[in-house]
Amino acid sequence: MNAMNLRGATLHYDDFGPSTGLPVLLIHGHPFNRTLWAPQAAALTEAGYRVITPDLRGYGRSDVTPGKVLLSDFADDLAALLDHLSIERAVVGGVSMGGQISMEFHRRHPQRVHALVLSDTSAPAETDEGKEFRNRLADRLLAEGMDGYAGEVIDKMLAVYNVDAMPDVAGRVLAMMRATDPRGAAAALRGRAERPDYRDSLPAVREPVLILVGADDAYTPVADAEAIRHLAPHAALAVIEKAGHLPGAEQPERFNAALLDFLTTQVPAGD
Repeated sequence: MNAMNLRGATLHYDDFGPSTGLPVLLIHGHPFNRTLWAPQAAALTEAGYRVITPDLRGYGRSDVTPGKVLLSDFADDLAALLDHLSIERAVVGGVSMGGQISMEFHRRHPQRVHALVLSDTSAPAETDEGKEFRNRLADRLLAEGMDGYAGEVIDKMLAVYNVDAMPDVAGRVLAMMRATDPRGAAAALRGRAERPDYRDSLPAVREPVLILVGADDAYTPVADAEAIRHLAPHAALAVIEKAGHLPGAEQPERFNAALLDFLTTQVPAGD
């Protein structure tokens, strides 16, 4: 693991694989950390890619910024990380909130993007009801901590049938959620409530886009993924069977196969 100081915080990250490989930046969702991508980092580095997996500000071992952290703040952190690593362009991908950060990264730094990978995410801005929910949840996490929330949402993070069928995966996901600093989670929730509508910027994406979604995702269903596919001009969709909101953890072999096929056919290393 590596660390660097940027924009008033220390960011921790892993940098796997050959320095000459095509860089792939993978962004975790809420409330997880960089280790969510362990199955993908292993498969990609074996295939010769360079994989960067950061702990976002407020998550994992990275510093917490209390109050509110906008998706634009996360995106600018990641641009600074690429600068630090002397990476001009990367494949940028994320799951859930990480997918929205990926879309924000492209909106703010389009010249830095080789391709987008959007897993189990949605494009519209938050509704008024959603804003109220996220701010109430932020208050609750600050007051109560992460444990109760983690137990309530595990059967939405994973497909409900996978919670018992995959105890190791469920345990790993629960451990990540419970270890998250409530101040970081709350700040991200408040910032995410104010995100822009990415339906406005997706039609301008000229790079290849891979959209992945668990067939039984309770948070961002297949219809949300199909909506993104229709908006992005050069998008492909892969539905991962027997998975929910975190198909990269639930069905890593299927997820990785779709990702590697996309990278090898749509984003050649020499591009």
